Amino acid sequence: MKSMLSSGLFLIGVALGAALLCGCSGPQAPDLDALATEIDSLVAAHPGARVSVSVMDPAWDISWHRQGDELYHAASTMKVPVLIELFRQVEAGRFSLDDEIVLRNEFSSIVDGSPYRIEDDSDDAIYEQLGQPMSLRQLAYNMTTVSSNLATNLLIDVLGADSVQATSERLGTRLMQTIRGVEDLKAFELGLSNRATSSDLALLMDRLRTGTAVSASADSTMRGILLDQVFNSMIPNGMPEGTEVAHKTGSITEIHHDAAIVYPKGGKAYVLVIMTGGIADQDASSALGSAIAARVHQHLRGMP
Repeated sequence: MKSMLSSGLFLIGVALGAALLCGCSGPQAPDLDALATEIDSLVAAHPGARVSVSVMDPAWDISWHRQGDELYHAASTMKVPVLIELFRQVEAGRFSLDDEIVLRNEFSSIVDGSPYRIEDDSDDAIYEQLGQPMSLRQLAYNMTTVSSNLATNLLIDVLGADSVQATSERLGTRLMQTIRGVEDLKAFELGLSNRATSSDLALLMDRLRTGTAVSASADSTMRGILLDQVFNSMIPNGMPEGTEVAHKTGSITEIHHDAAIVYPKGGKAYVLVIMTGGIADQDASSALGSAIAARVHQHLRGMP
């Protein structure tokens, strides 16, 4: 028995020695301090810029945030909780995604109920169908993929901003606020705007990744919609070829965000959210976001 034990210990020692000599070891955990330094260096090239970054990666059990609790105007990233609330209410049986509503361009301000219209939108085609019915499914798709402001406001009228906010909080968000539709200028002038943090957006995106936002089936459908996003100048632009990104962007004057689930080729998915403020040139904010995304991906997955 003693001889067998000695032989076993000898073999283990030989194996460990061989591993040390050949440098064989498992993958190294990401150096988050080095990542933070690299991101700080990129941001420093944009004086006056505010930049928040949040990462949630199950492969390394990482939840990492750079200024993750800083509040920004949410811009169109507020459409993520609206999307989730739509599917929650469908799941609860309130209505079907195939139910239709008539397209109109008149909404009520949360300040005094006065009417206002959407004047600026990235979904030009929808205005050609005013007065005609459109399914909630199609409205959700337009709201997400081409960031339709008209579709967003129509859905908020159906769902209720209070319900959107309540569901966000129930899912665990702490600071983000969804209080109104898009282009309510009276509310904007009083400082009543939708706001978000990178940490809260990351939490919602991670809920979608894991199928715990609404249900496995509903979340799978929402991820499919997010994969069809047409605005890809930030996070997807920093990824290696073959990487899929399910994401929602948002931008207004000096604000540019991207909230994503990243699907590396042959690797585990992770969540990345980048929020920027104070950069007037959207090409510059896109380039900064892409550079940050590339550094994050390299640290998490070891690929340029």
